[in-house]
Amino acid sequence: MDEDEPNKDQLSDLIRSSVGVISVYNADSITNLLKSKDHFYLCNRLFLLNLAAIYTTGFECPDTAQIIPELKHMLVSTYDIYTAFNQSFENAVLPQNYLDLYKKTVAFVGKQNNNYLQFDHFSFIKDYINPLFSFNQKLIRDYNVVSKSNVDYSLNKNNVSIFNKDLYRAQNAKGIFLRVNDKETLAEIEKIGKLLFYDPLLSGNNLRSCASCHNPRQYFTDTSQTTALQFDRKNKLTRNAPSLLSAEYNHLLMLDGKHISLQNQAKDVITNNTEMACSESDIVEKVLSCNEYKTAFKKFLKFTPQEPQITVEHISSAITYYYSRFGHFYSPFDKAMNQTETLNEDAKNGFNLFMGKAQCATCHFVPQFNGVKPPYVGSEFEVLGVAKDTTYRLLSEDKGRFGINPAIETDHAFRTGSIRNADYTKPYMHNGSMSNLSQVIDFYNAGGGVGKGLKVDNQTLSADSLHLTNSDKKQLLAF
Repeated sequence: MDEDEPNKDQLSDLIRSSVGVISVYNADSITNLLKSKDHFYLCNRLFLLNLAAIYTTGFECPDTAQIIPELKHMLVSTYDIYTAFNQSFENAVLPQNYLDLYKKTVAFVGKQNNNYLQFDHFSFIKDYINPLFSFNQKLIRDYNVVSKSNVDYSLNKNNVSIFNKDLYRAQNAKGIFLRVNDKETLAEIEKIGKLLFYDPLLSGNNLRSCASCHNPRQYFTDTSQTTALQFDRKNKLTRNAPSLLSAEYNHLLMLDGKHISLQNQAKDVITNNTEMACSESDIVEKVLSCNEYKTAFKKFLKFTPQEPQITVEHISSAITYYYSRFGHFYSPFDKAMNQTETLNEDAKNGFNLFMGKAQCATCHFVPQFNGVKPPYVGSEFEVLGVAKDTTYRLLSEDKGRFGINPAIETDHAFRTGSIRNADYTKPYMHNGSMSNLSQVIDFYNAGGGVGKGLKVDNQTLSADSLHLTNSDKKQLLAF
């Protein structure tokens, strides 16, 4: 016997220790969870969301030649799982109408070319995956599916479409007023929030308001300059003012992910010496010096028993509730996906390019087209190699996420924002260095900073050219 091989006594000990952990495994493992219907329906929901947002884009399969063949195999194999589940759980089966639609989904994908550049993402999601998701959501409700995981409750079980605005909420826009549900009271809070948003009283010199950098007439951003002026009204801020529309669909806020709540983000801007330069104590004192604000917030106090005194939290919560209301509107694309309107061919083709050849969807995920992917519980950051300006001689000096979470991977990384309303929210990138969407598309088409000749060792964006044609670019813009 080789001296490195275990002897009989050692083998017996190994076997005994292995047998001993079986009870531990069975007590806390996926095998235990599979004894109930709940695990299946929650897994199926995530499977469908991933089909819509990830599995056809190359996000998880870098070999593009294998994306569609792998998808076909996955769909066929999943039907076998459905059959086994129905045999095991006769009181909570997938109904025949779900199975019939799933078979049609398998057939649709089976007829698709294996070349992922030609895959019809639009029809796949609109006609098959979104309706299947709606079916599964109904079954979750009908079968009273429950979970011990908070992640499963990040998604709204009453939602009936991936493209409805209540699919998930990354933020509590109400803040301290979370428990308020009375429509009349919420309307009053929104009214006060709007007044505060426009009020220069919140700044240290009474000259600047939230609307100074987030202009509602410009989709709550500032399209007039690359970056806004600092509080001193002389120097410029280092970062472009992002649109506040759809901000509540991000788990981490600011371009570097500094904040986890809308209210903390608002307070930070108001108290930041280079932005609005007003201390927390001064904010409260100045706001309460106005009778209209004082009367309103005293009335609101009964809804916040945890805070018997008016605080900056009341003020920031009113502001965030006001502007968060404007991210709930439906685009023509949303309506098309919900089958209430049709979409023009250029926009359809643009979406298919977005999901495929242009590789946009590997960072901007359905349905918000930001960096929040299923199960929608975190925000992603990317290193693109953005330059100081469009001459591409120097990399931007801003280290982004690195300043909050220092690591090799976070150097020059920025939160992936939503491309919703992008046509109206120029300039682009964290430093406002690009003035139109054509420049943005050309940047990605070239392979980011590395493709433009810059040295970016940790760039997460592929440095290869996308080989987009002029027609491709026009259709992307149409989408």
